[in-house]
Amino acid sequence: MTSVRVWGPGVGAVVVLVATGAWVLWPTGIDTRLWGEIRPVIETRLVADSRGSGYEETVPGSGVRWFCRAEPLELRADGDGFVRAGVNTLCMAYGTRAGALVECGGSGYPQVVRLKRDDDAPGGYRVVSREEPPDGAGYAEWTEAHFGFLTESDADDTLSSTPLETAARAHFGLPSDARVAAC
Repeated sequence: MTSVRVWGPGVGAVVVLVATGAWVLWPTGIDTRLWGEIRPVIETRLVADSRGSGYEETVPGSGVRWFCRAEPLELRADGDGFVRAGVNTLCMAYGTRAGALVECGGSGYPQVVRLKRDDDAPGGYRVVSREEPPDGAGYAEWTEAHFGFLTESDADDTLSSTPLETAARAHFGLPSDARVAAC
């Protein structure tokens, strides 16, 4: 009985902290069901649009492949089957060499992706447009204009490449602890 009195409050505190952390980290107003439907569509499009812009073109047959992830900043269903998704993105190109995962390039920045419900498309949606900020001058103005003051600071957050490294290791059949080297 003593262990319940000692551990009970501690476990309760951990549950409250985890729930609070999840609430703080997840953007408010995001429909998780809708995000679950459109995220794979967005990430597939990011991978498709990344092809042709890196190492695999300069070294044919290198086996380098793009991996992308998106995290929501804003999400709004606009009616008539249209969805506006403000997302933070990260795309990385990975290959293998001597049992290591090699990182051959990447990019990450906020984007606005517009989708339309399409029952014939894989995932039930198709991307109809994708906007990204300009490099250099105009970047801050673009993010403020497209995301507003409150979300603008989240748009500058850098996403972790760890989930992409994990997916790349699995894709290439490498052990989960395979080191990451430069290309």
